[in-house]
Amino acid sequence: MKRFLLILMLLGAAGGGGWWWWSHRAAPAAGEQTAGTAQGAAGRGGGRRRGGGSADPLPVAVVKAAVSDVPVFLDGLGTVQAFNTINIKAMVDGPLVEVRFTEGQEVRAGDVLARIDPRPYQATLDQAVAKKAQDEANLASQRRDAGRYNKLAATEYTSAQQADQARSAVAQTEALVRQDQASIDTARTQLGYATITAPINGRTGLRQVDQGNIVRAGDANPITVLTQLQPISVVFTLPQQSLPAIQAAITAAGGPAGVEVLALQQNAAGQEARVLDRGQLAVLDNQVDATTGTIKMKATFPNAASVLWPGGFVNVRLLAETRRGVTTVPITAIQRGPRGAFVYVVNDNKALRRDVKLALEDETQAVVQEGLAVGDTVVVDGASRLSEGATVAIAGPDGNAPGAAPQARPTAGGATRPGRRGA
Repeated sequence: MKRFLLILMLLGAAGGGGWWWWSHRAAPAAGEQTAGTAQGAAGRGGGRRRGGGSADPLPVAVVKAAVSDVPVFLDGLGTVQAFNTINIKAMVDGPLVEVRFTEGQEVRAGDVLARIDPRPYQATLDQAVAKKAQDEANLASQRRDAGRYNKLAATEYTSAQQADQARSAVAQTEALVRQDQASIDTARTQLGYATITAPINGRTGLRQVDQGNIVRAGDANPITVLTQLQPISVVFTLPQQSLPAIQAAITAAGGPAGVEVLALQQNAAGQEARVLDRGQLAVLDNQVDATTGTIKMKATFPNAASVLWPGGFVNVRLLAETRRGVTTVPITAIQRGPRGAFVYVVNDNKALRRDVKLALEDETQAVVQEGLAVGDTVVVDGASRLSEGATVAIAGPDGNAPGAAPQARPTAGGATRPGRRGA
């Protein structure tokens, strides 16, 4: 029992000593940590004051406001259509004995595309020619007889009635010969239909009837479809609110053919649209679609490179006017605020806020109507960090402000070397 009490006393003493040692050591450590934290915060605060203070110039990129001629476009969505679309069908009945085109072939007007068995139509033509020859022979005999009766009637050796009958027989045979000639023309036309030729220059489509099949003039499916791709048409629509600008452009150009229209490729958002072809306005529809509130137009493009294809969608831009001698700045210079659009103008290395009134803006530039003069230096990069009266340093071509340390650039071996201004 005494040993047990002794052990408890020793454990209590050890525990009390340990608690005293821990409490006296933790307090200075916490104090040191607090002091270090305060010192670090002071150091960081001082760094912010040194790096972001009003005395430190902020690097910016600038350009000068310039005078430019700015085209004004009206944008719409268009559908490419073949200039001419022709269904190549048989106009006579018979077996298709020959197909002389390949699918997707470029053909010229007059090229033979297919042939139908011509023998029945050739026989009909031969019969018509023979019938005409027979009637012409009868006509020659009747004319001789009529001449004889006219002489006899003049000397009263025959009656005038017989002479009149002879002349009437000649007239009837002459009409029969003309009818024979019409039959020959019909038979020759039918024979010509047995050879199917391309009526225009164009490109053939898929072959829908194979050689050896019987084709008829009333068949619903064509042998192929021929489309004219050069030139080509684009049908597009614009809002009815654009109608006054369109009519003004047509009047200024002296007609629809003088209005330029651009066909642009449809790209994903953020990508620059590529101009596929340039053409002219062909026709302005004579009414507004009451359902959609749009006006339909058609433009014609040369399509020399065959980049426009029937059935495809393209973005269309119609040149409504060209504003000449206007003040322009890059669109990146325009900032937005509660009071509207503004720019930062640099004067004596100071950024000054200037409210502007815009007349027009597109993807690349803005036309400034009021608030900016030609030659003013405006900020195009770094404006988000500026405020009224901030000191700025104009960045050089390498992106570094004058006097700043050059940026490190990787070399071929993976090391870095200092960049050069203007490189």
